[in-house]
Amino acid sequence: GSADSANPGGKSIGEDIRKLEYGVHVVSGTPGRVCDMIKRRTLRTRAIKLLVLDEADEMLSRGFKDQIYDVYRYLPPDLQVALISATLPHEILEMTNKFMTEPVRILVKRDELTLEGIKQFFVAVEREEWKFDTLCDLYDTLTITQAVIFCNTKRKVDWLTEKMRSNNFTVSSMHGDMPQKERDAIMAEFRSGTTRVLITTDVWARGLDVQQVSLVINYDLPNNRELYIHRIGRSGRFGRKGVAINFVRSDDIKILRDIEQYYSTQIDEMPMNVADLI
Repeated sequence: GSADSANPGGKSIGEDIRKLEYGVHVVSGTPGRVCDMIKRRTLRTRAIKLLVLDEADEMLSRGFKDQIYDVYRYLPPDLQVALISATLPHEILEMTNKFMTEPVRILVKRDELTLEGIKQFFVAVEREEWKFDTLCDLYDTLTITQAVIFCNTKRKVDWLTEKMRSNNFTVSSMHGDMPQKERDAIMAEFRSGTTRVLITTDVWARGLDVQQVSLVINYDLPNNRELYIHRIGRSGRFGRKGVAINFVRSDDIKILRDIEQYYSTQIDEMPMNVADLI
């Protein structure tokens, strides 16, 4: 059998140290936490055979480059390195030159996200403060199945969650400032169907398994059009149908038209019988 240890930041370090002292076969963690463990000598590197850098482009864009280099300095010279990345920017290629000897490059066909089978609508709300009333009117529709509501900022997620709860609506919420343990618990509840409405930010558009979600609401239209498909798209493998509803203020019309043009799609005004379409 094999034992493993997950070492994300934002969790108690004592628990991680105990697991490592007990002995594990696989250690996964954020670069900062792994480096910390090595420096404390609770993670001994002598017998490490393989280093996997997953979502390397994401880690670099979040400023982890120096921490990754720090970790690498402590590892044995005959180490095998596997680097997994959705894109290959210059920094990634620079990293492969530093860490790898004659690496084999394996290119995998992307699992394309598609808007096919997604019914897309907009609700004209004119002013920001009208969005909340619109969401309350839609609440019964949201809970027919499971729904994800996207906001553009963590502060907006917290504000909307608080406002919904104070009006006696049951919702859960998640964003990047929450401790890892709390995020894991919220995701587990959502996946199991215990909670039905999740309010979140774009950070989670990639990580959310939205295949099981039939309704997505863009409380705020995304700041850039590429994010739109990450929020509401489906991968062809699953081919699930769904409904997306965009709350559009007067100033958002231009963004909405831009999204329509970019994806060669049509976003119609939401019909009264939207519940029948979910």
